[in-house]
Amino acid sequence: MPADFKKLVSARFLFTFAVQMQAVVLGWRIYELLKDPLALGLIGLTEAVPAIGLAVFAGYIVDRSRPLVIYRRVMYISLLSGLVVLIEHLFADRLTLFGQVTMLYSASFLTGLARSFSQPSIFASVPRMVERSKLLNATAMMTSAMQVARVAGPAAGGLIFGFFGAVASSSLVCLMLLAASTSMLLIRQRISPPETQAIHTSISEELLSGGKFVFKHPILLPALSLDMISVLFGGVTALLPIFATDILLVGPKELGALRAAPAVGATLMSLYLSRRELPGRSGRWLLSCVTGFGVCILVFGLSRSFLLSLTALALSGAFDSVSAVIRNAAVQLCSPAHLRGKISAVNSIFIGSSNEIGEFESGLAAKLFGTVPAVYFGGIMCLITVGFISMTSPALRNLDLKKLESTE
Repeated sequence: MPADFKKLVSARFLFTFAVQMQAVVLGWRIYELLKDPLALGLIGLTEAVPAIGLAVFAGYIVDRSRPLVIYRRVMYISLLSGLVVLIEHLFADRLTLFGQVTMLYSASFLTGLARSFSQPSIFASVPRMVERSKLLNATAMMTSAMQVARVAGPAAGGLIFGFFGAVASSSLVCLMLLAASTSMLLIRQRISPPETQAIHTSISEELLSGGKFVFKHPILLPALSLDMISVLFGGVTALLPIFATDILLVGPKELGALRAAPAVGATLMSLYLSRRELPGRSGRWLLSCVTGFGVCILVFGLSRSFLLSLTALALSGAFDSVSAVIRNAAVQLCSPAHLRGKISAVNSIFIGSSNEIGEFESGLAAKLFGTVPAVYFGGIMCLITVGFISMTSPALRNLDLKKLESTE
């Protein structure tokens, strides 16, 4: 792989590390201050508002700009978010409860703002930095780096927060984001905006062109819908502080392990995939892995054992890793060059809906029905979604990435 691509992978690794680490600190801190599951869900919603609301605009900007330059600015906004959290910890004894909570939610908002531009700029950059014949391996490599960061970030967040306190953990977040910014500055390649291949009668039509492409595509729409709906209801990340504190009766170190468990499984799987070719019949593998994810969520809801919960979350991450690699590769291979930013923006809307709004849904469901019933409901909805998509989308069911890779 080209040296500049490896620097981009390093930057995304450090960025993901820092964001995941900060998420553990924010979740524990908010629950420590407010003792309300809905407050945990609101963290996700606060991040989702800019991440989703600005996504289409971000895709439009990326397709008219230099995506690597935009990704550098993503690092700067994320660094500002980390500094806000660090300041809240440093001056906690001088701030009112309202002031502390406001700063924590503001940091989450800034992270969402950075994320709205992150995914489109990455998706627009990678196909311009590696040959098309190496795109599947590049996607697996990028996914592996992210999964490793998702292991190290939560683990470091829980352990450093538990042993050394909030100031030390927030300081490390800022150092990681500084390192990510440095890695981006070292990239020598300059990617110019792609040539426009479509004439739009208005800016609004161009803004919506990525969405129109996705919603008419026989593979992308069902693939992204499958991810959005299954993780929207099946995700349990927002509820982990409650499970750790009230159900499994463990502390911040174990919470860090629970947060890291899905990424441990995902990392092992994505490292395996990065060294081997993706199997044939990619669509059937995608549907099978999302089914496995839903079963793991149900097992986690039933468990009262820390080790069993840890295992279920790790397996859910392994299944999710396979589906993520297949989905990301499909988006890359199906996207025309002049629409990559906009299509990726639509992709990030689906992902943001499933992750951050999913956290809000989890917190709201836990508030209304109880924590454990909310997890049961999510796992069942995930399985229902797989069945529906499988029956209604033969194109996704018969997806073969190797055939896509061989066609321009």
